[in-house]
Amino acid sequence: MKKTIAGVVAVLGLLAAGPAVLPATAALPATANGTTSIAPMLDQVTPAVVNIAVLSRAPQAADNPLLRDPFFRRFFGDQPQAQAKPQVSAGSGVIVDAARGYVITNHHVIANAQEIAVTLKDRRRLRAKLIGSDEATDVALLQIPAERLTALPMGDSDRLRVGDFVVAIGNPFGLGQTVTSGIVSALGRSGLKIEGYEDFIQTDASINPGNSGGALVSFNGELIGMNTAIIGPAGGSVGIGFAVPTGIIRAVMEQLTEHGAVRRGRLGVAIQDLTPDLADSLNVTGDQGAVIAKVEAGSPAERAGIKTGDVVVAVDGRPIHSGTDLRNRIGLVRTGVPVQITLLRSGQERSITVRTAK
Repeated sequence: MKKTIAGVVAVLGLLAAGPAVLPATAALPATANGTTSIAPMLDQVTPAVVNIAVLSRAPQAADNPLLRDPFFRRFFGDQPQAQAKPQVSAGSGVIVDAARGYVITNHHVIANAQEIAVTLKDRRRLRAKLIGSDEATDVALLQIPAERLTALPMGDSDRLRVGDFVVAIGNPFGLGQTVTSGIVSALGRSGLKIEGYEDFIQTDASINPGNSGGALVSFNGELIGMNTAIIGPAGGSVGIGFAVPTGIIRAVMEQLTEHGAVRRGRLGVAIQDLTPDLADSLNVTGDQGAVIAKVEAGSPAERAGIKTGDVVVAVDGRPIHSGTDLRNRIGLVRTGVPVQITLLRSGQERSITVRTAK
């Protein structure tokens, strides 16, 4: 199962009188023993990546309103209703806690599931329990019997850089576990209108339908993202794939484990990106930050002293690059948890503590 974005790919044929020029290819980094094979790392990592089969029912077609009209039914009687047919779909998942049997996957992989089955690399097939799911971040948490499991350690996605080598592991097209490699193509991708909170890692490692919920792994063998979406002309890989970073996964997992759902905090502000024109008018240097466009009366932001025109540049010490970045950071903070907001007002930096509310 794979969520895709409609895309258009144009292929240009170039004619040249001179000799053909072959495209450059990225070389794999040498490992400690001087080879370029990542097989030893994969031997440790791949047992933590699982295949997921989901049994669900297709949504029923909308009922004819006439069938709900007592007058109509009086003359024509009850009409048989179309029965939804069961559907089986496939995706991927990652074991992140061997002791408790926790497996992460995408929300869209298990949405409307009646039964969820997890198949391990050693071919064991286990029934999975849904602990919780969050549609806004497309993260779901499952639990399977915790017996002889291998978990994949989580890395810090905030330390990623464009150009880092990565490996995508999943179950494309239901073929079985497959490994592809590439690099981090971009960070902090948003505006794709995939889910509510977008802060994606972009990679050129081949990701195809069925890779959803699979692992994006660093060459150190750490989980740094969960494969979620692709851009392709017909649902296939063209080297533009997206993964949810572990920074988001970790925050969502904590709440799903505790509450079974995500309880998001809010500041009570309207925000926009910092543009060069706004920076000039607000006496701010630089072009990164989130501008407070409006503060709601009685909101946590107002009580903390945040004002319209303030430019938020960091949350809990982590830089804020845009309005979307601020929304993502606050949206992953638990309700009632205090956060440290660093902002610029009249060119001066200030630090304000705000306790988020529902």
